Amino acid sequence: MPLRIASELSVKSHPMRIAILQRDPVMRQSIEKVLTTAGHICTAFDDGLSMSRMLARSTVDLLVLDWQSVRLSGSEVLRAARAVGGDRLPVMFASADTAEENIVRAFVAGADDYVALPLRAAEFRERVAALLRRAYPDRFSTTSFDVGPYHFDTRRQLVMLRGQPVQLSGTQYRLASLFFSNIGRVLSRDHIFAMVWGREFREFTRTIDSHVSRLRLLLEIEPQNEFRLQPVYKSGYRLLHLRQGESADPDADSDTDADVEKQAA
Repeated sequence: MPLRIASELSVKSHPMRIAILQRDPVMRQSIEKVLTTAGHICTAFDDGLSMSRMLARSTVDLLVLDWQSVRLSGSEVLRAARAVGGDRLPVMFASADTAEENIVRAFVAGADDYVALPLRAAEFRERVAALLRRAYPDRFSTTSFDVGPYHFDTRRQLVMLRGQPVQLSGTQYRLASLFFSNIGRVLSRDHIFAMVWGREFREFTRTIDSHVSRLRLLLEIEPQNEFRLQPVYKSGYRLLHLRQGESADPDADSDTDADVEKQAA
């Protein structure tokens, strides 16, 4: 199998949620097309302030920023994202501004990569894939993985708990895989909805909370099995691995799923 095709298949088997900031509508559509063709879920913005507001309440796996943007520049969005999400979130600039001074400023500000527009699609796709592999190695490493007493077989979409298979639907498996490959990380409701159901979250629904509640029961996600699935107030959920010394975050909501639904109603 040619390397190009093998790489594309590898990326498609590990979809991520990517936010794009690009003021040029043609370039924005071009970037989004490359990423969605590779299997990723994208949300695009034409101004930095709208993206910054989204990042204050939502989570993504990668940012693709324009250096120049209306209302807030890409560098300002980057600073805001680093303040909220820390250094783990990979950030790439894709911009028509190729001035060396600005490229250097982008890297000094914390960017991980910088590519010039117009895009060279294949190169851009592989640069994105490389950033994602470095940022989330556990999600790209093998076709199976073990976490505490849980074994995930990604080829068969099967979860085993202490050697016993747990019957999960396709949706339940995707939800479980998302949580167990992002241990300790807060995942917003719209992030969960996009990655599990494959479309953007447009209005409040109890679908996520009811599925999380059911998954907790099916997989017996509780301290005796080393994990806790924790609601995070006004955000989403976080899976904690108790054997890794994770403890409840004072900023996280420790209520039950029923309480979360009551607050949101």
